[in-house]
Amino acid sequence: MEVPLDLLSYSRLAGAIFAVVAVLQLARALAGWPVTIGRTTVPVWVSWAAVLIAGVLAWIGLTAHLA
Repeated sequence: MEVPLDLLSYSRLAGAIFAVVAVLQLARALAGWPVTIGRTTVPVWVSWAAVLIAGVLAWIGLTAHLA
């Protein structure tokens, strides 16, 4: 039997996932790890943008219950 997520649990789960993405992108940006998709190399500045965006989304998800 499935148990549906309430809004608070969903927000926290989404916030936690975005936090993990932000930390991984931060690690990639600080270490300068190369990322290549096909023949295209993804520049490090893309990871800095991803850190900012994922960090904001994580903060919104983890603090949604305060609104």
